[in-house]
This record gives sequence, structure tokens and C-alpha cells, in this order.
Amino acid sequence: MPCVSVVVPVYNVEAYLEKCVRSILSQTYPDLEVILVDDGSTDPSGALCEDLARTDPRVRVIHQENQGLGGARNTGIEAARGEWLLFVDSDDWLEPELLARELEAARRTGADLVVPAFRTVDEAGRELAVLREDLPKDVGLALEEHPRLLLMAPCAWGKLYRARLFLESGVRYPPRVWYEDLRTTFKLLPLAGRVVAVDAVGVNYLQRAGSIMNNKNLSRNREIVEAMEDLLGWYREHGLLERYRPELEYLALYHVYLTASVRVLRADPKSPLPGEFARWLRERFPEYRKNKYLPRLGRKRLLLFRLLEGGQHWAVRLLFRFRG
Repeated sequence: MPCVSVVVPVYNVEAYLEKCVRSILSQTYPDLEVILVDDGSTDPSGALCEDLARTDPRVRVIHQENQGLGGARNTGIEAARGEWLLFVDSDDWLEPELLARELEAARRTGADLVVPAFRTVDEAGRELAVLREDLPKDVGLALEEHPRLLLMAPCAWGKLYRARLFLESGVRYPPRVWYEDLRTTFKLLPLAGRVVAVDAVGVNYLQRAGSIMNNKNLSRNREIVEAMEDLLGWYREHGLLERYRPELEYLALYHVYLTASVRVLRADPKSPLPGEFARWLRERFPEYRKNKYLPRLGRKRLLLFRLLEGGQHWAVRLLFRFRG
């Protein structure tokens, strides 16, 4: 049995898929399988999956009707044979030593979940930014002792998960929705005995015009509220809501009120959605302005926060226009 199962959801990514898969097969840690889940692609991606499988026996292909990113990941979870799971988006690529570094950190610290640093790149391969989590590096962290773990980026990809976190808990990614990572990653943290963050950049995350985060379908941004309600409901059900209220409040402020509002306003300064997000936040967390993590926003995001608080939606769009 392979040690690591790498799950790659595939949907209409012919131009990117081979680079992604080659970066996985080129890992310096070779004891892995690659599960390509062709999620009903309408371009030649499905055939390319089969071609890639013929080049390396570690590659398996599953074809299914479209279930969305979350549904494709779930298919991979059920098919996986490894002790560890790694999700990779099909337009991203890995640095060669990612798995070796993550496994070494996991084994040294006894962690069930490993969080790497990543860089964002554009279509030309230019580096846009590098994100390293604001956490102690290379030490095992328990959520009870380090609730700041809940403030990490929710992205599923790149993190290394002990497979039992999913298999024993029944936690899965909701199919056919946006923000499936937000609904899922933070449910796994209380289930993991230890989490370890590594400093090395392991994932190259491609920001492309056709991605979900850049999609022009503004109305679907409402799903961020549904995602947070799902998460809050899970924490309430498990008796954890009050223990982690400051962290969950910050997640709501950051992801719903700030990030989603700015995304919408950059496309349509007259959209009613930011007003809906603000009302929801006030109802769920009426003391959000006193949240102890607000300084984490930094100067730029604090300015955006104040503009939203003042109802100066036009200024949000203007700010980004001047910054290019």
C-alpha cells in the first residue's frame, strides 16, 4: 500500500494537468499514489488522465459525473489506500520536496495535519506573493493550546492529512458549492491531535481568470454565509462554539464581511451583497468590532475594514483601481 494518496480533482484543465501531475510524480518521496478524479470534464482532460496513467503505475483514474470540487475530493478520499492524504488542485504544481518535508515534520512531531507555506503565481509563472502561516514552525500544536490555528488559510490543497481524520469522523467536502474548504478544514482541526506548520514553500497556487475566486457570478458569493453557518453549526453541535468564539468571530469578519465584500465591490460597487454580509455579521457577532485579532488584518485590510464600516463602498473599488 502507498504511504500517501494524492487526490487531484480534474475538470476541464487540459492546459494545466500534465504539469501538475508531473510535479507529483517527481516528488523526492516516491511512495505515493495519484488519484485523478475526472469530474465529468467536457474537454480532453479525461483522455489526458488516461494517457498520464499509462506513463506511471502509481496513477489511477476515476471518471464520474460532475459533482463539483468537493464531490471529486470525496471520491478520492473513498478510493485512497494511503495512510496520508494530500489534495492538489489540477492547475497548481508542487515543489519536489514537499511530501518529504511534510512527512518528516509529521513523524517528528506526531502531527495528524501538516500545513505548508505556498506561493501564488500568475499565468506567466510570476510570483505574486508567498504565504506562511503566523504560527510556530516545525513544532506540534494542539488546537486547545493554540486556538490561533483556526486563523490559518482554509485551503484544502497542499496540507497533508492523516486519512483517519476523514474516515473516522465522516467529515467530507460538500459537493457543488463554493467555499467547500471553509466548511471542512476547520472541522478537522479539533479532530487532529497535533498540527505542524512548515516554513518551506511547497505549493505553487495558480491564480487564473477562470478560477472560482475570480468568477464573475457575483450572486454565488452569498454561499460564504452558508459556509460560515455550516461551520458555526458544527462547532455548536460539538460543544465548541463558545470555547472558540473569538476565532470563529474573526473568521466570519475576515471571510464574510471583509474578503467577500471586497471581491464583490471590485466588480460591482452598487451590489447589495456587502450590506447583507454586514447585517449577518452584526446578528451573529454583535461585538465583532472588539475582536482581539483585528490587528492581524494589517494596515491595508484595516483600511478596507474602516471603509466598509463607514459605508464607503465606492472608495473600496477606487482603492483597488489606483493600485492596479
